[in-house]
Amino acid sequence: MRLRDRIGISERWQKRISRGMIFAMIGLFAIGIERGSTGIIVNTGIGLLVAQLPSVLERDYNITLDPALTLWISAAVFLHAVGVVGLPGAEQNFYVTVPGWDHVTHTLSSSVVAAVGYTTVRALEEHSPDLVLPPRFTFVFILLFVMAFGVLWEVIEFSLGLLATTLGSGNILTQFGLEDTMLDLVFDTIGAIVVATWGTAHLTDVVGHVEGWLDRKARQEDS
Repeated sequence: MRLRDRIGISERWQKRISRGMIFAMIGLFAIGIERGSTGIIVNTGIGLLVAQLPSVLERDYNITLDPALTLWISAAVFLHAVGVVGLPGAEQNFYVTVPGWDHVTHTLSSSVVAAVGYTTVRALEEHSPDLVLPPRFTFVFILLFVMAFGVLWEVIEFSLGLLATTLGSGNILTQFGLEDTMLDLVFDTIGAIVVATWGTAHLTDVVGHVEGWLDRKARQEDS
C-alpha cells in the first residue's frame, strides 16, 4: 500500500494541508523579522525554499510528485520551523521545551534526504542498462548517504554555534551537546532505514518521472 493510500485523506486535502503549512511558515518568517531573530528568519526561510521543491520539479523538469509526498516534505520543514519559533511569548522554543521534538524532525528530515538518494540511484539504474545495483547495495548506499549528510549537518550546527558564541549573537541552529548529536544521528538512521525498506512501494512513481527526464535529456544530447 502506498503512502497516499495509508495517509487516509484525499489528494485535494493533502494539497490544501501542504499549502496551509507554507502559508503558516510565511507567518513564522514574519515573526522572525518582527523579533529580529536571525535563527527564525534563516530556518523558516530555508523551510520555505525546500517546500517549493515539488513546484520547481514540476515546472522546470516535468517531474510530478505525489501529493502525499509533497505533504511529507512540507511537514518535515514545517515542524522544524515551528520548533524553532515555539509558542508566542515563550522564552524557549519547542526544541528546548518539548521532549523528543528534535528526534521527530530529524527522522522526518532524514527520510526526505533518503528519498532523494533512493530516487536518484534507482532512476540512474533504470535509465542505464549497464548499471545493475543489487538491493543490498542500494540499502547500504541510502544509509551511508543519509549518515554522511547527517554528519555534515551536525558539523554545520557545531560551527554555527561556535561562530554565534564568538560574535555574541543568537544561535541559528540549536545543538545540545555530544549526546544530542549521537541521538540525532541515530534518528537520522531510522529515517534512512524506513525509506530503504519501503522506498519501492512509495517512490516508484517519482523514480519513473526522474527516469523519463533523464531519457529526454539523453535524446536531446544525441539529436
